Amino acid sequence: MKISVIKVGGNVINDEAALASFLDQFSQLEGAKVLVHGGGKLATAMAQRLGIEPKMVDGRRVTDAETLEVVTMVYGGLVNKRIIAQLQAKGCNAIGLTGADANIIEADKRTGWEIDYGFVGDVRKANAAPIINFAEQNITPVIAPLTHDGKGQLFNTNADTMAQAVAVALGKAGHEVSLRYCFEKAGVLLDVNDDNSLVPILNPSKFAQFKEEGIVADGMLPKLKNAFDAIDASVSEVWLGKVEGVLANSPVGTKIIGA
Repeated sequence: MKISVIKVGGNVINDEAALASFLDQFSQLEGAKVLVHGGGKLATAMAQRLGIEPKMVDGRRVTDAETLEVVTMVYGGLVNKRIIAQLQAKGCNAIGLTGADANIIEADKRTGWEIDYGFVGDVRKANAAPIINFAEQNITPVIAPLTHDGKGQLFNTNADTMAQAVAVALGKAGHEVSLRYCFEKAGVLLDVNDDNSLVPILNPSKFAQFKEEGIVADGMLPKLKNAFDAIDASVSEVWLGKVEGVLANSPVGTKIIGA
């Protein structure tokens, strides 16, 4: 089976018009597909409305017990079900899930950092079987960035990593997988302020050069590490870029290739 795993981030989720446009294109994407979404800014806004001041360290959310309740409500409830309702309206039969549902993604509490990030999970493994079962029934899974440890504990988990883990699990199960990261830039850029400086193909040696030169930095580093890990594992292709580019049936953006 050919299957596309799409990750969409907060900048699209936060903008109603951008989200509607994204879901138009996502619903028209050919073949079986899975959507993994974020929603961090909405979680931050909800926490503040409830009098809970968000704690961030180097762009990563510290998730204490109160914050876990908020992100569970926002990611697994508000954001996820809004997406499901809009997909149904566009003729895409979808089901809203978290990593805990159907045991799709198991995780371990993040350890080994100077900071205690609280109830943040690092992916242990993803299970392809339930996703394939949905795909065979023409049902599109929409997965919120929450996981579990198998012992009853939920975790807040990075959506980029979850998308990669799902794509790898599907690839190892023998499926032809396209992993596509949608975000606000055209792809990997030589000049972050110039979409015309797109790097159309990125290999490991060029990635190492760009890291050394500071061309890629900050939030792009873990995103690209996930992309290369996916290619090295079992994923057929990985793309990064704007929605209208990477969701095209012939994608446009930065294509990640192996060594």
